[in-house]
Amino acid sequence: MTPVLPLLPDVTDDQRARILTAPRTARAHRALLAELPAMNAVQTGGIASAETLPASISVVAWNVERCLFPENSAALLAPFAPDIVLLSEVDHGMARTAQRHTTEAMAQAMGMTYVYGVEFHELDLGGPTERPFCTDTVNAHGWHGNAILSRVPFSRLSMLRLDDHGHWFSSDELDADPDQPRVGGRMGLLAVVPTEAGDICVVSTHLESNADAAHRAGQFDKLMAAIDDFAPGLPVLIGGDLNTGNHAPPDFDHRTESLFANAIAQGYDWSPTPDGVTTRPSLITPHPTRQMKLDWFCMRGMHPVDKALIPALGTDYRPLSDHDAIWCRGQVLRESR
Repeated sequence: MTPVLPLLPDVTDDQRARILTAPRTARAHRALLAELPAMNAVQTGGIASAETLPASISVVAWNVERCLFPENSAALLAPFAPDIVLLSEVDHGMARTAQRHTTEAMAQAMGMTYVYGVEFHELDLGGPTERPFCTDTVNAHGWHGNAILSRVPFSRLSMLRLDDHGHWFSSDELDADPDQPRVGGRMGLLAVVPTEAGDICVVSTHLESNADAAHRAGQFDKLMAAIDDFAPGLPVLIGGDLNTGNHAPPDFDHRTESLFANAIAQGYDWSPTPDGVTTRPSLITPHPTRQMKLDWFCMRGMHPVDKALIPALGTDYRPLSDHDAIWCRGQVLRESR
């Protein structure tokens, strides 16, 4: 069982020192993860506005790229009246986002409850394009992760770590980033929520960017197996940044990813995903030639009703993220798998 906490315990000075001096190995990374309580728990907060969702639910999935502008981001989604919002790359106590709990701020603006899980504990301020946004010289908490916002209370919650070996930490990995020291790895948040047609499982996830298609397929296989254990027989809706086609440029072809066929073989339907690329130039990622389809929905035990791409632009046309949001409406089928 994943512990559910009202607050995530901070990394202590002693723990930080051990992170900075630990050998850059998978074994050392696993030991560090085990001793950091916040990396093995989820945080809940906010206030639900209903007890049960309708059988036809409105869902948004969005990589908010740190969530520089929580209230503007909430306002962008308001016309779609989402019942569930699946977020990735949300900061909590980071100097680049004014030390705010950005998930909590979005949930408050939208009148929703939330669950938040840590993907990475970041020890520094971020990359060169992030540092101009920093309001302090240190991070208050250093959390960066995924979240689920909901109009109704969660019945059950779980967090699944898709990477414990330190893909961004270990010197055994070519992708370790010395300019952005961190511990942690990709993960998924799983939640059961009630609807008029019965309980369903909703999942927010973020797969590895600095890896090949086989690595991401392995992560998605692990996620599907965890869902079957966590919510056997329930309808499922998964949404998030799957980093599909995120190979070395110029290969941005998501069609090479084997995770799609693997999920279809498990009864999942990818058709709730809107057409079109989901990346755009942003304040942090100003890359006009980066055209990729990274963000997806898939569902099982539900019927897709409608879908749309939501451009990640504020009312002043300022980009809110380097990802557009995706939206779908799904009808829960009364007879589950």
